[in-house]
Amino acid sequence: MTVGAEKQASDAAWEFRTRHHLGVQPLGDLVELIERTTCADVAVLDPDDGEHGLTMRDPVGGAVFIGIARSRNPMRQRSTLGHELGHLIFEDWANETEYGARSPEEIRADAFARHLLIPVVGVREFLGEGRPATETDLSALVQRFRVSPQIAAIALYDGGYIDEDTKATWMRCSTPQLATRHGWTDHYASLQDDSDRLRAPQSLVARAVTGYAEGVVTAQTLATLRGVPLETMLAELDAAGVRPSQLEPADTEELPDLDVDLSDLEDEGASS
Repeated sequence: MTVGAEKQASDAAWEFRTRHHLGVQPLGDLVELIERTTCADVAVLDPDDGEHGLTMRDPVGGAVFIGIARSRNPMRQRSTLGHELGHLIFEDWANETEYGARSPEEIRADAFARHLLIPVVGVREFLGEGRPATETDLSALVQRFRVSPQIAAIALYDGGYIDEDTKATWMRCSTPQLATRHGWTDHYASLQDDSDRLRAPQSLVARAVTGYAEGVVTAQTLATLRGVPLETMLAELDAAGVRPSQLEPADTEELPDLDVDLSDLEDEGASS
């Protein structure tokens, strides 16, 4: 990637954090963050083609949809979410909706995700300055910012904590290895469970629940949207006090009398 593209990605990531008052702290639920701060609907899906993520934009209405694969690798899923957000920020619509090739736009989106998820200034605030980093520091960064060891190693190198050789060595680490060595296996397992769940777009579900309460959307439609059994959906709605309103039938006696002239229809029937 060119120096200009790297800086473009870094500047865009910092501008996103600044505009949404995110500071330099670790980002929480990226699905919720992207839906709250952009126009996109975001869903965690169960694709059968090995795709990690894609971004689609309706060229007519402008609606944007981001789909992410559920995964037992929570760090990669977060990188993919950041990557797709990068496409949205840079409006990488072009003529394609899927991004499989490593085009300049793909590489720039990767850099955007890296700078967004673990800003170097956030690393400095967490570790302090004036000392080389240890593997314990690497593990702490991976756990705190929920990024891969590869991304954390690059941030440590960019921050001046490690040299090229150490970066290359640490980039070969895996998150499960660090979690086991440094005692946060249970935390990693909970992150895996969370990233392995299907999720429907929150705003879409909210609109559907409103429609259910107004009696125009069925519980089965909601269950299908959520990907849960109908019984589960009905139990959730009942527990939340959401029940469909009963539409009152119109009083036909209050309707005005209509005087309809059907003579033309009778004439057509007689001539055929």
